[in-house]
Amino acid sequence: MQPDSEPSSDLIYGLDDRPKPPAAILAALQHVLASFVGIITPPLVIGSALGLTAHLPYLISMALMVSGVGTFIQARRPFGIGAGMICLQGTSFAFLGAVLSAGFLVKQRGGSPEDILAMIFGVCFFGAVVQIVLSRFIGQLRRVVTPLVTGIVITLIGVSLIKVGITDLGGGFNAPDFGAPGNLALGVFVLLTIILLNRSNTPWVRLSAIIIGLLLGSLAAWFSGKLVPQALPDLPLVSLPAPFKFGFSFDWTAFLPVALIYLISTIETVGDLTANCMLARQPISGPSYISRLRGGVLGDGVSCMIAATFSAFPNTTFAQNNGVIQLTGVASRYVGLYIGAILFCLGLFPMIGAVLQQIPKPVLGGATLVMFGSVAAAGVRILAQSPLDRRSMLIIATSLGVGLGIAAQPNLLHLLPKLVQNLFDSAITSGGLTAIILCLLLPEAKTTRVESAAALNKIEQA
Repeated sequence: MQPDSEPSSDLIYGLDDRPKPPAAILAALQHVLASFVGIITPPLVIGSALGLTAHLPYLISMALMVSGVGTFIQARRPFGIGAGMICLQGTSFAFLGAVLSAGFLVKQRGGSPEDILAMIFGVCFFGAVVQIVLSRFIGQLRRVVTPLVTGIVITLIGVSLIKVGITDLGGGFNAPDFGAPGNLALGVFVLLTIILLNRSNTPWVRLSAIIIGLLLGSLAAWFSGKLVPQALPDLPLVSLPAPFKFGFSFDWTAFLPVALIYLISTIETVGDLTANCMLARQPISGPSYISRLRGGVLGDGVSCMIAATFSAFPNTTFAQNNGVIQLTGVASRYVGLYIGAILFCLGLFPMIGAVLQQIPKPVLGGATLVMFGSVAAAGVRILAQSPLDRRSMLIIATSLGVGLGIAAQPNLLHLLPKLVQNLFDSAITSGGLTAIILCLLLPEAKTTRVESAAALNKIEQA
């Protein structure tokens, strides 16, 4: 069964196909390159804000290593834990506000960097239990997290990520040469290269479009002087994980905002998994779909619990993962095993990550921009499959208006309580919660329910 009418030939490798190792490694590398910066950026931001500079190398290594373990679990699906798809696990940006609040709470009490990390990982560990419990009730939550809500959340995820991609294309956040013609030229060059290669009828060319674009972009940056190789930092040869390295602490004041973000993260994961199912030509309704959602959300929760145990910040299923699947045509879950192994090695050997960090931001921005746009397009596709009556249009318009409005004016909520700010400070959380509340408050017409059932049946038959 396929979720839409597109030919399955769009996929070079389907969900259960086993690519040969060279093809699998190439596809895996593109996922890793697309997500690497996203995985290490939250530790960098949190470490800089809380004065944890001395611990940053270890935190980055653990973020990569745990992302690898979580990705492997999602693809392998041991004991029903995981979605059984390519669900790349990465450090979640959604937790930044809540994690920083917990850290500043300890810092204001005069706590040391180790005390700060003990508190953060303690509340995150117990917060992961929230997501694990929610995974058992995904079937019941589908009454709330409808295709309409899912489509809105995925669209907002894509639109939010586009800002990250375009910022990198311009040179990076707070870059002194942001928007310089050289940066824009590099980003556009990589973007056009990936688009042209992706239109090829040769599977190997399409399969390697992103990695070729990044290589050619890095070469162009080197020739133009934008890429100047830096001396590698003094890092240990191997970073070995240690459970609760900084201790373990807990505080209800720090826990509640984190627990609420886990709820939002669950909704976001449901959206990402739905888009992944569409791209992999899997059903987006019925028992197998609910089972996949239940396993995927459980996999996220287990991954977050492992992260807190080994000094990494909360994980989530990365949305850019879906953009890579769409561009490469590789949906094989076996590629997820290779991704997990590569990320684990990057964390185990921090020098490899230090080399990859030197890829210029405009080069990464050119590659990620088209992938993030693909995520937003997947959300639009889900919305297009729902009956767009007056009620649906009102929910879509209000949710997008609230989500994108708060993203455009982040200071709008600065006079409200910190808990409210942490919940609504992003387009995804504010727009997603608005969509859920409106879907519950606005009754659905009987004719619309019939049309929705007919649409789902049509999707299943396709």
